[in-house]
Amino acid sequence: MGRDKYLSMKKNVTGFSFTNLGLFTGFASSIVNAVYSLTILGIFKLFFNEEIASAAVGVYAAVYALFACFVGFFSSEILRWFTKTRLLYITMATLGACYCMMSFSVKPETFIVLDYVSQAALTLVSVLLPLFISDFSKNIGMEKLNARLHLWENVGALVAPVFAMTVVGWFNGNYRMPFLAAGMIYFSGLLFFKHFGIVQQDRVLKKVNMHKTFRALRINAISFFRKAGMLRAYVVNFGFYALRSMRLLYVPIVVIENGFSNETLGVVLSLGILPYIGIETFIGKLIKKYGVKLWLTVGFVSFAIFSVCAMFITGRALLAVFVLWQISGALMESAHDLLFFNGMKKNEQSRYYGVFRTSVNFPSVIAPILGTLCITLFGSTAAVWLITAVAGTLSTIVLWSRK
Repeated sequence: MGRDKYLSMKKNVTGFSFTNLGLFTGFASSIVNAVYSLTILGIFKLFFNEEIASAAVGVYAAVYALFACFVGFFSSEILRWFTKTRLLYITMATLGACYCMMSFSVKPETFIVLDYVSQAALTLVSVLLPLFISDFSKNIGMEKLNARLHLWENVGALVAPVFAMTVVGWFNGNYRMPFLAAGMIYFSGLLFFKHFGIVQQDRVLKKVNMHKTFRALRINAISFFRKAGMLRAYVVNFGFYALRSMRLLYVPIVVIENGFSNETLGVVLSLGILPYIGIETFIGKLIKKYGVKLWLTVGFVSFAIFSVCAMFITGRALLAVFVLWQISGALMESAHDLLFFNGMKKNEQSRYYGVFRTSVNFPSVIAPILGTLCITLFGSTAAVWLITAVAGTLSTIVLWSRK
């Protein structure tokens, strides 16, 4: 099981056990995602007019993602200090507590502090789950387990947007209240994980020399990119999450700006989950049979095409595009990180996954800044889909490049 030693656990614990946690993380994350950009937009509207506030959302998201990128990069050192088991307990509990408090936070500065703490915990949870799955994959294979994880995440996410908007309606348009439900779901996930009965021997905490720590991180990053195929894996993963970041951040804003109701937004986001659930049931086998590149290519190219359409159409046709391009995302979701897991030795995955994982958060630094520039230059939020069109095209080129 890689480098980590497990002292005890329940006999029936396998990689599938950890994929089941996706039901909790997917449900909670989708609740937050449905209202997150609108919550941040509401905070900025207290200080700026609507156009400036929309642009400020992108800047905030970029700084926020830069912080997450640093946490992900630092995660390899954190895993030297704490076992994965101990760290998952801490981070899940932190997410539950922060989201519950964020729902009742009145002051914007209080909300923002809690937002950053929860992002640190969320980043570490997203690092830990794939590593646990890999540790317990045995002969099942990461293709199948990856597909199962994303299936459960999307099952959890299916009703989350409608649920989130229903809660908003109950509380007279308060976009913060769904955070309370997300917090309770993370607490439930923590209890589910505790049921596995996993025990690891705690690590001995040594005095931290920050100079040596940053030097080790720099050397680790250089070593990662020198390994065959890892630069390609990083860029492709970057492309996937650039598309995802822009979609999560701007779809809710564009839908509301086009005059649709919160209820319509909830339905659109929920319908967008259906392609994921349908495709995740069989995509793992297809990836194993036909390879990763095919499905990534179809996903990136089709997303780029849909992005061009989204720049020029309005009304219900635009809502249809927002649902249809989820098919593109579903084709890539189980494949986007397999270039890392299939190309990296299992006993080196914990060491390098933190570096690779920055390709998840770094796009959320770059893409929203570019989105803000597009909004400023063209005077329309719909201009942000130019970024996703370019990202899909460039990712395809890198995927098929010889080096």
